[in-house]
Amino acid sequence: MGKVVLVTGAARQLGGRFVRRVQRDPEVERVIAVDAVPPPHRLGSAEFVHADIRRSSIARVLAEHAVDTVVHLAVTGGAPGTPGGRSAVKETNVIGTMQLLGACQKSPTVRRLVVKSSTSVYGGTARDPAVFTETTQPKSLPSAGFAKEAAEVEGYVRGFARRRPDVAVCVLRFANILGPFADSALAEYFSMPVMPTVLGYDPRLQFVHEDDVVDVLRLAAGEPRRGTLNSGTFNIAGDGVLLLSQCARRLGRPAVPLLLPAVTWVGQALRAVGATDFSPEQIRLLTHGRVVETAQMREVLGFRPRYTTAEAFADFARSRGNGLLPPERVGRAVDRVAGLLKVDEGVER
Repeated sequence: MGKVVLVTGAARQLGGRFVRRVQRDPEVERVIAVDAVPPPHRLGSAEFVHADIRRSSIARVLAEHAVDTVVHLAVTGGAPGTPGGRSAVKETNVIGTMQLLGACQKSPTVRRLVVKSSTSVYGGTARDPAVFTETTQPKSLPSAGFAKEAAEVEGYVRGFARRRPDVAVCVLRFANILGPFADSALAEYFSMPVMPTVLGYDPRLQFVHEDDVVDVLRLAAGEPRRGTLNSGTFNIAGDGVLLLSQCARRLGRPAVPLLLPAVTWVGQALRAVGATDFSPEQIRLLTHGRVVETAQMREVLGFRPRYTTAEAFADFARSRGNGLLPPERVGRAVDRVAGLLKVDEGVER
């Protein structure tokens, strides 16, 4: 018999895409799509189950369908307009994960668990290393927000793995996910006509394309290929980095540098009106940035992204259209200024 795959968070864009993708695998017999709200997109031949993973009823869903593979995609940072607001997102991330893991622990059929996490678990401070590996401990644990929730989720998953050593567990720490259909808080920030930035900082950022996210989830949910191991914790990101200033130029959107207290005030105002989730966590990212090592992703998991960080961002930028400043004109202006600075330096010498 083929696999029975249960996917949480099926109403989100990413969850829907993965549900449609995993159905095409010949070894998959059935796909059970779970969410607390009806999905606005098609799910193909998957069976949609209207269930809230914060409730104990999720155990009944696992038992009724004899699920052997669970792909937990309901761990998210939320986005403006999310039903129930930030508190509902937090409950789904933390309480929902606890209930789901409790159900998996009791299930005699579950054999594989894949959990979507985030590189935000590493935090973001001036004292952090330039590059994080999977074993790097953050200098300061996140105190609130999605980063703290993701860290708690990973702690619960490690406890589950100890209690059920017979279950293959894979945790994927994704860098910021971008693409034409990205619906994250960072995508909302990059879509603003004017981008507030922190004066004196130009952080390094990494991105992973949503197509690569679907592909690596598929890899993690299946049997490991020869010479690879898809159990463990892996950083997932495209090659290379981009500076925030480069992102602004490629979008054609003016960046307005502000003192950190002013950026915090602007963020609070934008959150109050529901324009974007400009949280303290996102402000830390736009101050200090975050870069992760992906050697384990390539050498152990055996996954190579199709998109680099720059290519993932370019695909996202095309979907958003031109900003107030045409990127080509901004690029030429920057090149001219750089050329003039070089000439001045030569004259001084």
